[in-house]
Amino acid sequence: MAISERNLNHIFERLRSGVVPERALEAFAVGIDKQRTELHRQLKLAADSEGVFKFLRGGYGCGKTFMSRLAVLDAQTQGFATSFVVVSDNDLHFYKFDDVYRKVVQELGTNTCPRGALSDIIDRWIAKVEDALIAGGADEDSDDFDNQVQNLLEEELASLTGGQAPEDMARVLRTIFTLKQAGKIAEASALISWLSGSENVAASAKKAAGIKGDIGSREALDYLHGILEIVKAAGYKGLVIVIDEAETILRMRTDVRGKSLNGIRQICDAADRYRGLLWIFTGTPEFFDTKRGVAGLAPLHDRIKFESNGRFVNPRQPQLELKPFNAGRLREVALKLREIFPAEHPARLTNQVRTDFIEKLVDKVTTGFKGDVGVVPRQFLRKFINVLDLVDGNEDYKPMKEEFEPEDLTEDETRVREGRPPFDPEPDDEIGYELVAF
Repeated sequence: MAISERNLNHIFERLRSGVVPERALEAFAVGIDKQRTELHRQLKLAADSEGVFKFLRGGYGCGKTFMSRLAVLDAQTQGFATSFVVVSDNDLHFYKFDDVYRKVVQELGTNTCPRGALSDIIDRWIAKVEDALIAGGADEDSDDFDNQVQNLLEEELASLTGGQAPEDMARVLRTIFTLKQAGKIAEASALISWLSGSENVAASAKKAAGIKGDIGSREALDYLHGILEIVKAAGYKGLVIVIDEAETILRMRTDVRGKSLNGIRQICDAADRYRGLLWIFTGTPEFFDTKRGVAGLAPLHDRIKFESNGRFVNPRQPQLELKPFNAGRLREVALKLREIFPAEHPARLTNQVRTDFIEKLVDKVTTGFKGDVGVVPRQFLRKFINVLDLVDGNEDYKPMKEEFEPEDLTEDETRVREGRPPFDPEPDDEIGYELVAF
């Protein structure tokens, strides 16, 4: 598989920082064929106008972010628009749907526009509407052609959403088109920011569109429905939304946790109304199985609970399990990375970073962790990339003669390694909490 120099540099620069790359992940993906096949099945369902959701389940270091990033790349390759959102206890409370909407729309991406793709998607939709009018006999040079375009935009939005699109959404889209036709790009961009959920749009821009205020939590999912239909009308198969690190909800106050979990429950219950939309949530077993998490909210737990029959697990159930790394899988990843490393001295790399060295490094990095690689793949990959860099840049560097000590674990990794939950328990953890109504 040929990989561009740009993507190779991106892969190794991200891995040096202990961060999952965002491109060309298939170049070193190992041991996830079954999970990837299931996510492809979900994409097929979405492409066939189903509204679906999937939860990726795995402990720290199992590759949940990698798997969901790879799902985004696969989706874009197949013609979907995507959005990748990381849950934060500072600026994303999942029960506030306006927060969720803003993050989702701001992170919209396609295979040609990696981020902030709403403007491009709207332009593509407008172009398709114009082409449809011309194909139907309309004269694009006539004085009323723009009016015809505006009318058809509104008719399509109303038809595609079953008349559920907010009136302000139609007003803003009509004004965006008018401003772009007049060459007022800055003014149109301000309204696109408003449609993306921004709360910092000038009053003058809102006045031009005949709207007041901002997108609130109550109507946010109606706006998301409108965005989904515009995405499809623009020529994309659908929309994939990843919500990564849902276990962050465990760190929140009791009332906020309950409402956030109930927000996820509402999204799952309404999934079938959003045809062509695939939600992917990632979370740890603690998020799914403890009273502090999903298990404390019966309506959600009953719908997405994880089941296994001995060593057999059905990948088509709502939770898709990711297995921890083991030494063999780390070795395989290392061999793939060695193969694609953009070396200035490839012969030196081959001679010094041999398979026996890789096996030695795996043993050293996992020493002190009783062979448990689940919490240390980040450490291993950072050390391994550092070795590749040193070998390529220094003729006299001999990695087999070096001693490697494990890095200190992060607080979360230490808790997990010791069998403790990655949060400070509260008294309510033993009894759970009630469903919070909206």
